[in-house]
Amino acid sequence: MSGYTKKNLRELEDDAAKNGMGEGFSARFAAGALECEATGFALQTLAPGVSVPFAHRHDEAEEVYVVIAGSGTMIVGDESIPVTALDAVRVSPKLTRTFDAGDEGLEYLVFGPRHQGDGEIVPR
Repeated sequence: MSGYTKKNLRELEDDAAKNGMGEGFSARFAAGALECEATGFALQTLAPGVSVPFAHRHDEAEEVYVVIAGSGTMIVGDESIPVTALDAVRVSPKLTRTFDAGDEGLEYLVFGPRHQGDGEIVPR
């Protein structure tokens, strides 16, 4: 067994499409494919003008979001934060978070610790 795992994020299954939310939104969760034991990791993409169809929050997990392309707005709690390429935003547990893409679309990475069952979807 090797001490590392390599995967191309764009080749991972799109969970948004698998769950009927694929119109302009993709979510590729990499922790399982990368055999991560404690780290959650995802690539998410929004087409121009598209919003993530829900918000979410965690009881325990702090997350870091890194915008890798495009621009838009991240909504954290009651605040709207403009984001663009290479902006990084840390979000504490308990706060809701979601994204709206701007005219260029939006692509970002999500990192955080994995806590089984620690996540709640919040309708927008």
